[in-house]
Amino acid sequence: MSEFENKVVVITGAGGGLGKAHALEFARRGAKVVVNDLGGSGDGVGSSDMADQVVAEITAAGGIAIANKASVSSEAGAQSIIDDAVSAFGTVDIIVNNAGILRDKTFRKMPLEDWRLLLDVHLTGSAYVTHAAWPILMDKRWGRVVLTSSTSGIYGNFGQANYGAAKMGMVGLMNVLALEGASKNVRVNTLAPAAATRLINTIPGRDEDLDNPDPMRHPKLVTPAVLLMCSEDAPNGKIIQAGNGRFSTAAVFNNEDLEFGPDVTYEDLVAQKDRLLDMSMAQEGWTLMRKRREAGEG
Repeated sequence: MSEFENKVVVITGAGGGLGKAHALEFARRGAKVVVNDLGGSGDGVGSSDMADQVVAEITAAGGIAIANKASVSSEAGAQSIIDDAVSAFGTVDIIVNNAGILRDKTFRKMPLEDWRLLLDVHLTGSAYVTHAAWPILMDKRWGRVVLTSSTSGIYGNFGQANYGAAKMGMVGLMNVLALEGASKNVRVNTLAPAAATRLINTIPGRDEDLDNPDPMRHPKLVTPAVLLMCSEDAPNGKIIQAGNGRFSTAAVFNNEDLEFGPDVTYEDLVAQKDRLLDMSMAQEGWTLMRKRREAGEG
C-alpha cells in the first residue's frame, strides 16, 4: 500500500506542466486529487478546461480526482479550492502550491501592474490557499505543504524582478510556517524546479517542444522531490532543487559575526571589510540562528 493512499492532495496550477505531472503521480499512488487550474495562458489571461482534462486522464486510469477552476489570486477563489476538497473528500492532507504565470521585462520597463499581478498569483495566492487549509492541517496534527520557488528568486535572473521577488518570498513564507507547524507535524518545504513547460516558452528566446520534450527536461522528473516533501518522513523547512534528473538542497549560509563595541563606526567596519565578506568558513544560517536564540540574542 502506498503511503499516499487516500491522502487528499490539492495541487494548484495542475492543468499542465509540473502541476499535471504531480497530480498524475499522486493519483497513481492512490491519492485523491483536487486539480486546480484557471486554464489561462502563460501570462495569466483567459480560462479553459485544462483542469477537466487532467481529471479525465486520472479517472480514465482508475484514479480519483475533481477539478476546480478558481484563481488562487482571489481570497474567495482560494477558499473554494479547499472547500471543494473538504466537500468531496472530507479533509485535506497535502497542499502543493504550483500555480504561476510569467510577465518578464527589465525592471525599468516593467509596468507596476505586472509587478502586482505576479506577486498576487505566486506569493499571495500561495498564502491564500495555504491559509484556507492551515486550520485543518493543524487540527488534525498532520499536514504537508509545498511552496514552489525558483532559481530566479534564489539566485536571480535578468528580466524577472517581479517573478524573482515572488519566488524568494516563498522561502520567507516557508521559514515561518515550518516553525509554526512543526509542533503539529505540519511540515513545509520549498521546491525550486527546472523543466520544459509552457511557462518557460513565454521567456524570449526559449522554444521548448512541449509535444516531444527532451526526456531529461520532462516535468515528471521534478515530481519525486514533491513526493519526498509530502511523505511521512518529510523534511521541514528545506529548499530542494529538482530538474533534469538532478536533485540538490539549497540553503542560506552565514559567516561568524564581527563583534564590535557600542562605539562602532563606519571606519571600523571598513577596516574589517574583507572578514565581513569572507564566506569561506560560513555555516548554514539555521546553525548560527539557533546559537543566537539559545544565547537570548535572536
